[in-house]
Amino acid sequence: MGCDSHGNLTDAEFSKPLPSIGIYVAAASLICGVSMFADLLHGIRHRKYWFPCKFFSLNATTLTFISVCVKLSLDLNTPMPSRQDQLAKLSSSVFFCVVMANSMPSLGFMVTRDLLMNLVALGILVVTDVVNICIQLGTGAIYVFTREHALVIVLMVIIFTILSFSAIAIPNTKRYLELKYKKKYEFALKECPSRAERRKGVPKLREDLMKFWMMAHTSSPQFVMARSVTCTASGFLCVLSAATLSEAMVRSYFLQPQSSLGFCNGESDYKWSTTLVLVSQGAAIAFGTVAPASRWFSAVKYLRCPSAKKGLRDEMRVESYWFECLSEKKERPLNLWMLNNRRGRKLAHDVNRWMLDVCIATQHGLVLASKFLRFITVYFVSRILLCCLLFTFKCESTVSNAESSPSSSSPTRRFVLHLEGEEELVDYMARTNREATEHLIQKGRKQKPVNLIELLESTTASVSQGFEGIWYFDSDEVPSLATGEPPNCWALPLVTLTSIAVALPNVKPCSLKKLVKAVNEALVYVKKFEDVLDIEGELANSRKAAEVVWLGVDLYHKWLNVDLRKLSKQEKTTTQVLEELVDIAKREFTEMWQKNLIYCMKHKPSHWPIKTLAANSMYRISQTLLNKYESRDIGTEEEMLLKDVERMVSDIVAGCFCNAAQVIGMKCLVTAVEVREASVREAAMHLGRTEKILEIVDRRCMPALSHHEVAKIDGWREFYRTNNRCISLTRPSSQCTTRDLILNLE
Repeated sequence: MGCDSHGNLTDAEFSKPLPSIGIYVAAASLICGVSMFADLLHGIRHRKYWFPCKFFSLNATTLTFISVCVKLSLDLNTPMPSRQDQLAKLSSSVFFCVVMANSMPSLGFMVTRDLLMNLVALGILVVTDVVNICIQLGTGAIYVFTREHALVIVLMVIIFTILSFSAIAIPNTKRYLELKYKKKYEFALKECPSRAERRKGVPKLREDLMKFWMMAHTSSPQFVMARSVTCTASGFLCVLSAATLSEAMVRSYFLQPQSSLGFCNGESDYKWSTTLVLVSQGAAIAFGTVAPASRWFSAVKYLRCPSAKKGLRDEMRVESYWFECLSEKKERPLNLWMLNNRRGRKLAHDVNRWMLDVCIATQHGLVLASKFLRFITVYFVSRILLCCLLFTFKCESTVSNAESSPSSSSPTRRFVLHLEGEEELVDYMARTNREATEHLIQKGRKQKPVNLIELLESTTASVSQGFEGIWYFDSDEVPSLATGEPPNCWALPLVTLTSIAVALPNVKPCSLKKLVKAVNEALVYVKKFEDVLDIEGELANSRKAAEVVWLGVDLYHKWLNVDLRKLSKQEKTTTQVLEELVDIAKREFTEMWQKNLIYCMKHKPSHWPIKTLAANSMYRISQTLLNKYESRDIGTEEEMLLKDVERMVSDIVAGCFCNAAQVIGMKCLVTAVEVREASVREAAMHLGRTEKILEIVDRRCMPALSHHEVAKIDGWREFYRTNNRCISLTRPSSQCTTRDLILNLE
């Protein structure tokens, strides 16, 4: 290390770390490839064959990985004589082209600031890579595949230019589609039936979901970017760059001997790691090319249909949204407070307008070139199919025309949001998105809560025809332990009733196990409902108390460190167990009250500490059951009490599910465009999972409650209290409409 005996620098050890650097490059390439492959699986799983960017998008992390992956193409002076060395340099450049084309839809979700910063960082990488490759072509570091390198450099610059200028139109298209969404949304509200015209709940929910999914999906920023003409053009260029690498590899390995291509002898300082880089980047390129190629092929597929064909003049028209943002900036004055003289300000404005004119002309040229490329591609593909598969093509055309006619008259077609120039895509998007909604609902049906459905069916058929258990679980005759009573949430009574059931003696283990499983499934949906319904967060502490208590009951059979199984195995009657639970709850409440006296006195009951709320719930429900059963003879009281608990649990869950339409509707009304599609997708899956439950709840007779009262369990209890527990039978419980929901929200 350092200098030798003659004073010269010893550099023999400098190249030793290079194989490790090669492994580092290969690992980074493999991570990018796995991320792009994950996007492929995600798209196939959700039937989104335009492949949105979920795991691999353009951000600071991926830009860092890309900078590592192109290390070999940026290396100016390390000798790389062998075949795999030269191919590794070419694969690095092709990999860069592929990741840019693959991640193009992710630009749609970025805000303007992030968009600008990411594109600037990407531009620096592109310029650095292009300049370094040009230097290596000049110095001879790259001495084979020079034409392939030149073509890939051109493709890289074009793809980056398309990427940058497509980003200019994103804010304008977002604003335009958001305005269209609001208008279509108002139109959808007008179509909602009134209270007198209400139909069966589940089919109506499914129909409303179709409309909201159509609007949310077709206005998704990623989908808008993926179906744009520039994105399909970048997909074609991506395929061309991957084909260039494939041609070089096939030619060097199979068609021409190594000596005829002029490869030099020896190996690079990267040694065997260049082969590893070539393999990992080749796999990443193969995975990453699928999504851009699929977007390009999808454009060819739906544009070659007779209904979507346009003439060259119509095809070559550039829509205004591509350059509207630039035109607005051109007319807007600059903030030139530093320039005091008129001549300087005039010069600055002239330069600004000239630059914007150049950008507008470039935008025109890119869009026109992309449209022309798409038109030529569609023309040749149609002719090839016509020549090779004439009979098959005619049959498919006949079938597609037969299928397109009903879709054109489909009611959901009116809710497709599209940009100017996308009129030919409306039928295609309406058909595919309707199928996607049905797929989501069907997928949800496969995840039904079986135990919960069994509990609801058994109690609805045998003992419960309404929702009386919501009133019976907590009696007003039970004295309060403190001044004021906290409001009930849906989850805490469920958890407390199940805790009591676990503590009951002489209960069949299979019956108890089924109840616990059913409540466990119910709490998943109750939590989702309360997340939506408890907008003000008034029941936040009660919901937390339910989560804490259920964690102990479900996993350890304990209620706040009280072993319920041990309690059930004592030689005590049901009445004695209930008395002990009442005493335990009183003691726990008193301890927590004394410990947090100042806090509890200062805040209203809904803000009491979690353990205080849990103890209060256990006290009131246990005392209610004790008052009911203490005067009865002990015999089969355990099973009767368990049946009563099951009925109360069933009624509480059924009452909560009466809010299904409201919850699904509110999930569809998310205003943030970035999360709107995911929210509606979750609502569709939720409907599929709970469809059977809603049908069971529909068979029950529901009191005449307003939407505000239905949303809160205390609203139900107040109704029963006011009406002296008389039930007014009106409508099936889950049949509320979107119009009712909006009137309620307003």
